[in-house]
Amino acid sequence: MNLSADSKFLSLILRHKPEVIGISLDEHGWADVDEVVTGIRKTREFDRNMLEEIVRTDQKQRYSFNEDKTLIRANQGHSIPVDVQLDVMEPPEFLWHGTGEKYVSSIDKTGLIPKSRLYVHISGDMETAYKVGQRHGKAVIYQVSAGKMQEDGYTFYCSRNGVWLTREVPARYLEKVDRQEV
Repeated sequence: MNLSADSKFLSLILRHKPEVIGISLDEHGWADVDEVVTGIRKTREFDRNMLEEIVRTDQKQRYSFNEDKTLIRANQGHSIPVDVQLDVMEPPEFLWHGTGEKYVSSIDKTGLIPKSRLYVHISGDMETAYKVGQRHGKAVIYQVSAGKMQEDGYTFYCSRNGVWLTREVPARYLEKVDRQEV
């Protein structure tokens, strides 16, 4: 049993390619738990207890069950069109985005765009943004002027696991910061 590999596979299914195990998601990203377990079991040893363990122990809290645990979905990060019913939220004055050094010139020109996802993901604190950035090489952190963006008409959401989401962040709202400065 490799919960890390199983969690990554679950992420692939619930965020990007449910068809890999022969299931579909409803319009809000929910999948039937029994179908998920049966579908994953076709490719590896897997059962409901393992699924519940993945959801319970996932440090990023990527997944949610409905109240009676008959449905499961990813909280955000989808590349397929689903409405995970996010509430519009007023952001703090500043949010943070961590990325790798190799993406800086593109971000400085075009800002943050969702690429294959539905939203740009932004962190509520600098340390989380730094950890995200490290996954892409040498970390670079941008301070996002979220309060100003909202004043200018941009909409923000906050997912169940605390990730801030918006459709885009134009470059004029970004400032590179040194982790030690703030």
